Amino acid sequence: MESLEEIGKKVKQTTKILSTMSSKEKNKVLFEVAKAIEEAQEQLIKANQKDTKRAIKNGMKESLIDRLSLDENRILNMAEGIRKIVDLNDPIGETIEGKTLENGLEILKKRVPLGVIAIIYESRPNVTLDAFGLCFKTGNAVILRGGSDAIETNIEIVKVIHETLKRLGISENCVHLLEDTERETTIKLMKLNSYVDVLIPRGGSGLIRTVVENSTIPVIETGTGNCHIYVDEFADFSMALSIIENAKTQRTGVCNACESLVIHQAIANEFIPLLVDRLAKKQVEIRGDEKACKLAKEIKLAEEEDWGREYLDLILSIKVVNNLEQAIEHINQYSTKHSECIVTQNYEKARRFLREIDSSCVYVNSSTRFTDGGEFGFGAEIGISTQKLHARGPMGLKELTTIKYEIYGNGQIR
Repeated sequence: MESLEEIGKKVKQTTKILSTMSSKEKNKVLFEVAKAIEEAQEQLIKANQKDTKRAIKNGMKESLIDRLSLDENRILNMAEGIRKIVDLNDPIGETIEGKTLENGLEILKKRVPLGVIAIIYESRPNVTLDAFGLCFKTGNAVILRGGSDAIETNIEIVKVIHETLKRLGISENCVHLLEDTERETTIKLMKLNSYVDVLIPRGGSGLIRTVVENSTIPVIETGTGNCHIYVDEFADFSMALSIIENAKTQRTGVCNACESLVIHQAIANEFIPLLVDRLAKKQVEIRGDEKACKLAKEIKLAEEEDWGREYLDLILSIKVVNNLEQAIEHINQYSTKHSECIVTQNYEKARRFLREIDSSCVYVNSSTRFTDGGEFGFGAEIGISTQKLHARGPMGLKELTTIKYEIYGNGQIR
């Protein structure tokens, strides 16, 4: 078995070729990979069934099994996501800005690949294909460490990618899947800074914390999603109920699902019973503060940990507040800095919410479920960054680049 150092070295070597490939060459490879993924539906589904059967046997909750599962439609969507990346402009080589100094030096600021990107993620096999597509388009090599829950599916996806690369004369080493998912190996990967330029963790709070605490490689945190919706006193009730139902129940096992509600006290008496009735049809359990509990017998009393929790389940917390100031304070305290929304017809309230909420994506009158690279027009995403350095929000192609200054002179000396 190869050591991590050997894997890192051979992956690093491919960056020399990747960084010089033309957009046309990269797009041809991606187009062929998308086609091969569609043609491999049967073997991908068969591999995925092994993973889902094991997950069910191990007692994985339904929302996470949904996140793990592939069917024909999801595989077609994965392939279409790669085709969308093909259609996007290649950022590599783009001149961001340029200027000529008084001494005649011409300085150009250009986009270049990051190099080798390592991605540690949990049981979402579509990430395997998305990560390859985004990294390849931007001239980056990638080391993938998926979760053990999806290992059979991930192996099969990478097998399809490797077969396509080999057929087209491209080194298979530009994408490597670590089939060893043991914690010890993962910790070693976090310290492979001689070969890996950036590490991106994508998963729950435990994974993110482990990476941040152990990595010697620069980390871009992609976040857990304790996403809030604040229903203002000037909210349209019908709109608010529709947005909340969608954000909570359309898919529960994703990071952009709503986990927490904040309700203005002026409308709480009328709105909360309507909300309870609406969500009861979707079997949503509601945990609220004392004020909320008094307004509907179905609401369970929340504990302190409920305010900051990403449930990834049909559970929702409710906090009743006196005003917008309290809403903003509560959200900023317990948010994971992912996605928050205000439902209101008051322009000034909306503008203040947008200014003062400290999250990567802040919405007015819209479901938080739109925080997604595909929905934002990025084709796909490598993750949703909740930090503030280098990248924030859904990370597409440009977020997988760094900069280089090119300086042209004609003999200047200092």
